[in-house]
Parts: sequence; C-alpha cells; structure tokens
Amino acid sequence: MKAFTIIFLSVLLLNSSNLQTTKYTMNEIDHTLIKQIWQDKAPSVQYAIFNKDSIIQRFQLGFADIKNQIKTNERTSYHAYSVTKTFTTIAVMQLAEQKKLNIDQPVIKYLPEFPYSAEITIRQLMTHSAGIPNPIPLSWIHLAEENKNFDRDGFFRRIFIKKNKTKSKPNKKYAYSNLGYVLLGQIIERVSGLSYEDYIREHIFKPLNIKANELDFTITEPMRHAKGYHKKYSFSNAILGLFIDKSKYMDKTEGKWDSFKDNYVNGTSYGGLIGTSNSFVKYIQELLKPDCKLLTDEYKKMLFTENYTSDNKATGMCLSWFSGQLNGTQYFAHAGGGGGYYCEIRIYPKSGIGSVIMFNRTGMTDERFLDRLDKYIINEK
Repeated sequence: MKAFTIIFLSVLLLNSSNLQTTKYTMNEIDHTLIKQIWQDKAPSVQYAIFNKDSIIQRFQLGFADIKNQIKTNERTSYHAYSVTKTFTTIAVMQLAEQKKLNIDQPVIKYLPEFPYSAEITIRQLMTHSAGIPNPIPLSWIHLAEENKNFDRDGFFRRIFIKKNKTKSKPNKKYAYSNLGYVLLGQIIERVSGLSYEDYIREHIFKPLNIKANELDFTITEPMRHAKGYHKKYSFSNAILGLFIDKSKYMDKTEGKWDSFKDNYVNGTSYGGLIGTSNSFVKYIQELLKPDCKLLTDEYKKMLFTENYTSDNKATGMCLSWFSGQLNGTQYFAHAGGGGGYYCEIRIYPKSGIGSVIMFNRTGMTDERFLDRLDKYIINEK
C-alpha cells in the first residue's frame, strides 16, 4: 500500500510533457527519484530535462517542509550554492566582451590589494588553476536575520590575511577554490561600479525575465522556500559540529532529519544563489540557444573551452564549468552543495539538451547524480 501511494503521488506530480518520452525511460527516471524520497535519502527532489524550447520530462516529489507537510512544487526555491559560480563567470565574460577587462591580464591590475602572486590572471581564477587555497567553507555562513548588517568584505579580508600563501604556481594544476570566486566577485564590483548582486540581477536575470521570487540572493518568500535538512543518524551529522555552531544554525529534528535555520553563505559570488528549478531551466535554455542573450557565440565558446595546465595536462575544467561525458556525449556541468541543499546543472551542447536537479538535503561532494537520470534521454537521442 505504501509503495502504491508513493508511485501514485509521483504520477500526479509529473509534468504532462513526459508523454514525449518512452514508457521505459519514464519508469527508470521516476523509479530512481521515487527511491530517493521513499528510502529517506532526501526530503524532496526536483528534476527537469529539456531542450532550448520546452521541457522533455519533469519530476517533483517530497516535502519542502516536513514538519508542516508542505509539498515541493514549481514555486519552491532551494539554495544553489556553487552553481552560482557559473553566473559569476558569465558576468566576467560580459565585461570582457565590453572590453572593460581582459581575462588574461593579472588580477592585480583590477584589484591592487590582491594578496597573491602578481602573475595570477583572471582566467586562472575562473579555471581554478591559480593555486589559491580553499579552506572548508561550511562555517562561512550567517543567519538570515544577520544578513542586513553582515560585512562580507571585512569577513574575507580576515580570511585572506590568514590564507595568504598559494598552494602551487599559476596554472600548474587544477585546485578548486571558493576564495578565487570571492575575488572574481570583487573584480565585477570594481569594474562595473555595481554591487555583485545588482550586476547579476541587471545583466543576467533581467534579460532572461527571471523575477526576484524565482531567483535571487535572499529568501524573498519564506513560505515558498524549501527548508534545508541533514540526515539525523549519519556520520556527517556526528562531525558537523566540528565545522558549524549547531546550537546557532540547526533547528529542531523533523522525523529522520535535523533542520537548518534559514541562513546565507558569506561569499555571494561563489555560492549565494537561491532559486526555483524553473529559473535554472530558463538560464540553461538560454545558453543552449545560438542567439544567446547573455554572451555572443565567440565568448560562449570560450566559456566551454577546457583549460590545460602549463604542462599541457587537461584539467577537466573550463571557465567555471566542468567537462565530462555521458554515453559518449560531452556535457558541461556544475554542482552546488552545502548545509541543507544539493543541486546540479548540466548542458549537452551537441544534443541540445540541459538538465537540473535540486534536493533539500546536505551535499558535500560533486555526486554527478545527473548521470543516473540523463543517460536514458541521452541514449534515446
């Protein structure tokens, strides 16, 4: 009876555009995602796979709020965390296209207070090849009620003083760094004259007609925002207190999950976006179009060109986008994870396909979860 109920609910929640796919594909994708909820691997999940014009398949199931039994729906927002980095890079490339900066020039040209080697370029920040350290950022958060008075620049000024040594020479190797994207956010502000948030709103959200209640850097409508959760009985929960003040940031237990109080990351330009799955669908659909409103074809091609080290070794990293293959088809992707949430976005340029998945449970690594779902659609194509 319980299994029947879950399957029945999922069918009710699936978008009618699923009829475009085969029964086999629908069953495989649906079954994988239903199990995530049924086996208590996530309180809720949203998934969409699409082309530049329409949704191929959509799935949504579970609770955005367990205690109040609020189901996730198309209006539900989630933290996107490091997916934000792809927006940061587009902003930098827009400024490059306008000749306001050159990504192959040293960072210090635009940020005289830059604390690292004068040889490091903007491109190296975007490709995570600058050698800048990457302290674990789980503790780099603040409560929603603290946001108005939070001093972002002051916070990171102290971090840069402590972490002022690079781990390797410029472009010697790939090494992921959130601090590199803090610096990119500062460059955007310095060159554009706008705050990072206002630049993204004006030059990315606005052209795509994405509203504040769909995608922003704050929780614009609390009743529509998915609460973040961490599995109560898990090893990661046992050690979570080593990274954050659980008495400050964690709320009550709800079933098998500990909930987070609403909070924001300290570094907006590396992980601050909060939005609906639909808003990320709009974003990726635009990048799939040949007449993209965000970048010309020349600069979009640069965005998806893999970086090679000074030793001519492939890094698997483009300008913020990771490169990979699924069923022999190349894709570009980024994951975003942290306390209470995990998501992935992906683009398959040659297939003209994009995908998004969002969970309201903690994610700590790049899980490549979309491999488990997209393979059925990519096989068909």
